[in-house]
Amino acid sequence: MTALELAQKLQAQFGELVSAPKEFRGEISVQISDAEKITAVCAFAKKELGFDYLVDVSSVDNYGDDPRWTLVYELYGMVHRCHLRLKTDVSEEKSELPTISQVWRTADWHEREIYDMMGIRFRGHPDLRRILMWEGYPYFPLRKDFPLAGRPTDLPEVAFTKPAPLEGGPFVTLAGGRDSMAREPRVRTAEA
Repeated sequence: MTALELAQKLQAQFGELVSAPKEFRGEISVQISDAEKITAVCAFAKKELGFDYLVDVSSVDNYGDDPRWTLVYELYGMVHRCHLRLKTDVSEEKSELPTISQVWRTADWHEREIYDMMGIRFRGHPDLRRILMWEGYPYFPLRKDFPLAGRPTDLPEVAFTKPAPLEGGPFVTLAGGRDSMAREPRVRTAEA
């Protein structure tokens, strides 16, 4: 069975909740119109269609559009060797959807990372807390409205002994440079 045929079975099961499969560059994607139903769709895809491996869960910030976020679930079946991409949208006002960690345990860390970097919450998650940033960090650094120049913040007794600018968050470095320390945002000076 092909990924297209499996996606058509998914659509037949859920009707208008699942869009017609779209193919782009040999990859099949379907859109789930109601994010509240993502757990049921994923459970069916795993149990009935053989997608036993959750490759990835990621989020896209569509800043300026509504709904603001798109959640992307990459599925794979070890037996039939087919990939399927599920997408669903979440509005900024709600910024929450059900967890799929009871379907695939590996979703636990993917969802924690999305929460940590984007601020999207997963209802029913067994341990929804930050995974990369420290507790109490006030921002979500992969949102498009997070400035590349960073946001200054005072973090007494948390990570530094004096106020430290968070210049672009922990992931923004300069390309090239003398060495890795010269590229590190927190040690750069205005002359660097």
